[in-house]
Amino acid sequence: MIQMTDGHLNDLLKKMYANSMEAIFFIDEQGSVVAMNPAAENILDIDVIERMQSGVDDSFCQACKGYTDEKDQISCSKCYLDYPKGDFSSFQVYLKTRGEGVVPYAASYHTIDEERGIRVLMLLDLTKQQKTQEMLQRSNLLKYVIKAQEDERKRISRELHDSVAQELLSSLVDLRVVKYMEVGEDVLKKLQQTEVSLTRLLDDIRHLSVELRPASLDDLGLEAAFRSHFKWIEKNYGMLVDFSAELSAARYGSEIETVVYRVCQEAVLNALKYAGTDEVHVRLCEEDGVLQLTVKDDGIGFNMNENEAKGTGLGLYGMRERAELVGGQFMLYSAIGGGTKVELRIPCSEDNERERETDTR
Repeated sequence: MIQMTDGHLNDLLKKMYANSMEAIFFIDEQGSVVAMNPAAENILDIDVIERMQSGVDDSFCQACKGYTDEKDQISCSKCYLDYPKGDFSSFQVYLKTRGEGVVPYAASYHTIDEERGIRVLMLLDLTKQQKTQEMLQRSNLLKYVIKAQEDERKRISRELHDSVAQELLSSLVDLRVVKYMEVGEDVLKKLQQTEVSLTRLLDDIRHLSVELRPASLDDLGLEAAFRSHFKWIEKNYGMLVDFSAELSAARYGSEIETVVYRVCQEAVLNALKYAGTDEVHVRLCEEDGVLQLTVKDDGIGFNMNENEAKGTGLGLYGMRERAELVGGQFMLYSAIGGGTKVELRIPCSEDNERERETDTR
């Protein structure tokens, strides 16, 4: 242990006082500020400091906008300055600052000179911590909303497939049986028309079920879900999807697979709607521990510098948000006449590996 003389210690304490990021106020037993460090002077308005220097007793109150403890918001009726014996080791105070408005601070307040009644109030700006906490809460809430949305999609999808579609199929079978009975020409024609309508409705319900949440994504993984989806697009819209997959594992975490599938689904849909092309290239691979998705078309493209884009813009916003929720990067490249490329990169971290192992058990 390094031995330190009183002189060295005093020198270090003076440097800490002068250079500390924390605002330090020395307050006497009457509640007046008798000294403050440079950090404290920088946060207070000039007129408040002048009032302090002129000896106005309530000068600090001009900056203080109340404080909170672990229970509730405390008003001036129980001011910490009036309770020298109280436990104010940790609380939160709000000060009107110079140019920043009202700012929250983590505060501690205790006596350092019992004989002279001198106490010290130390404040640490909580703005960054609160913004970080708000972002974390927003991210967690968004994750919960998306998970709830996907769970509900899965439930409705299974309900459509296992209940509604099966009932329709049963009705179609009964209808086809009636066709071979002794019925008139008009009735037979009507039965045939009804059969066509029910068949079309059954196909629509099956497609809606897959769009809501493809069973292949949960049961077989990304590659199988993509191949099924692209086959349906080619059949119904005539757009060719050139798909290649180079994956080092059959399954990834459920959350990651959902994000990759939804981003790809939206990107291909955008190409179908706006690119003016009949072919799109999709590549899915894992390189250096990063799962990468690329969706590229050679269509008309668009000017990325213009605020106004075709569609609502919610699709791009949703893709970017989904990517960020799993620690991924979403990138978009486009130019007029140069096509559009969407890239998604998601690191396969240890947590993702553990989730993937759990999903494959």
